[in-house]
Amino acid sequence: MKTTQQPSAIGSRTTLLIAILVATIAIPSYSRPGDTQAKAALEKLKSLAGDWEGKDNMDMPAKTNFKVMVSGTTVMETLSPTGMGGEDMVTLYTVDGDSIRIVHYCPTNNQPRMRATPGAGEIKELTFEFQGAGNLPDESVGHQHKLVLQFDDADHITESWTWRAKGKDTPMVVHFTRKKT
Repeated sequence: MKTTQQPSAIGSRTTLLIAILVATIAIPSYSRPGDTQAKAALEKLKSLAGDWEGKDNMDMPAKTNFKVMVSGTTVMETLSPTGMGGEDMVTLYTVDGDSIRIVHYCPTNNQPRMRATPGAGEIKELTFEFQGAGNLPDESVGHQHKLVLQFDDADHITESWTWRAKGKDTPMVVHFTRKKT
């Protein structure tokens, strides 16, 4: 009588585990190029940590501070321009997929949300475009509508804010220098 051999259960499991291991090694890990650029942009923002001083386009003094928080996933900026009645503005920067998103907390009691998608290569500038706002009944009400953040060098940045009210844009450009400690 002819007998057929059944494969052992242990041998089958071992073969299956080896096949899974080979497949796992053969499949490259995948991350979208934009995700990598967004993470690089956050690292660039994190490099701004500390105090900065500057002047705006009206030759008025301004200060800002960048602080890395929430386990390195968020950068908080506290901007103190002259002429705002001593009121600070706070902006939170964080990665969202292939972009950097911000929420800007304004003394006018609205919270614009903006988004910048960094391009390929070295990050020299981030352009944040308006995506909506909390506590803004309609877009004709005054709000920060755009931010262009230029990384001039390790100790110099330029922030170009666009205030929009009743369809009219008013720029505020501030050139900052890192404060030496």
